[in-house]
Amino acid sequence: MTTPSLEQVNAALARVQDPEIKRPITELGMVESVEVTGDGEVTLTVLLTVAGCPLRDTIRRDVTAAVGAVPGVTGVDLTLGVMSSEQRSELQQTLRGGQAQREIPFAQTGSLTRVLAVASGKGGVGKSSVTVNLALALAARGRSVGLIDADIYGHSVPAMLGVADSRPTQVDEMIMPVPTPSGVSVISIGMLKPRRDQVVAWRGPMLDRALVQMLADVYWGDLDVLLLDLPPGTGDIALSLGQHLPNAEVIVVTTPQEAAAEVAERAGTMASMMHQRVVGVIENMSYLPCPHCGPEHRLEVFGSGGGQRVAATLADRFGYDVPLLGEIPLDIGLREGGDAGTPIVVADPASASATALVSIAATLDGRGRGLAGMQLGLTPTSQMGG
Repeated sequence: MTTPSLEQVNAALARVQDPEIKRPITELGMVESVEVTGDGEVTLTVLLTVAGCPLRDTIRRDVTAAVGAVPGVTGVDLTLGVMSSEQRSELQQTLRGGQAQREIPFAQTGSLTRVLAVASGKGGVGKSSVTVNLALALAARGRSVGLIDADIYGHSVPAMLGVADSRPTQVDEMIMPVPTPSGVSVISIGMLKPRRDQVVAWRGPMLDRALVQMLADVYWGDLDVLLLDLPPGTGDIALSLGQHLPNAEVIVVTTPQEAAAEVAERAGTMASMMHQRVVGVIENMSYLPCPHCGPEHRLEVFGSGGGQRVAATLADRFGYDVPLLGEIPLDIGLREGGDAGTPIVVADPASASATALVSIAATLDGRGRGLAGMQLGLTPTSQMGG
């Protein structure tokens, strides 16, 4: 049997990604030493970012499997160590690419990440359920997706994704978002509290600081899409988002009844006041498919037409097209999936509500991002040549 070379083993290690950072462990300085004996046994030490790394078992399994698959390897003796403070600082510099701390990457000139903020005029319209399912549907389309639960007081996103008790790993002053089985990375103020049942009682400056922390201090990597689940209404977080991410696009969620539609229009108008573009309206709890006659018979429990009215009003107010992106029916499975931590686009993809959500995600994914709010990096000249 041919003895494996050190180059072969290192090549195998280069294919192992840190499950939180989503980059090869060889690039992150996590491989401290590798030795190959004459009889094919590989002895190596891999450094964890922190001693209490929640995914140490995943790293152990992935490294052992990758090295063990190299032809000629007869055994893998893996030691998991911990980075020193100096090594963590070097890692932080590597991840930030030399940029200053507390710089929001999604607000920088040239950012390729599409930022979608999901808003509603009032609570109880299913905004968080819609956001979570859209995130998973976009990830299923091959997009790299991050999700910020910016609903500071009503942070329900982690539970809907089945990671309510998870805590992010912190590398010095940098926070790693929590990965989920769907591939969506998530961060929530609920994950940063000492206890899950602790009440958040913050006002303007603290809310702004929390939003900036989730945007700037979290290592998101290269995202295609970042979704934010905003608090209902037109309060401090909506203002802060407009100031820190003027390039964000806004989706308004409403239900069909007049009362919900009227306040949803305010949420959309608030976004426009902050120079953000409203890219569409989603009508949730649109109708109940008749349990006796079949889905072709719609029971309009909460009335009808609210979503279309909001879309038409905002389009008239802003002077550009604001489409009704879709109508999501009432579905017990949608609620049950959120409670169980298995959103309906994963738990029951053939259901009517999942089909509607996947269709909305496809529409958003296929829609080109406009230039509104984007910094073009242009410098005006004081004189015109001629």
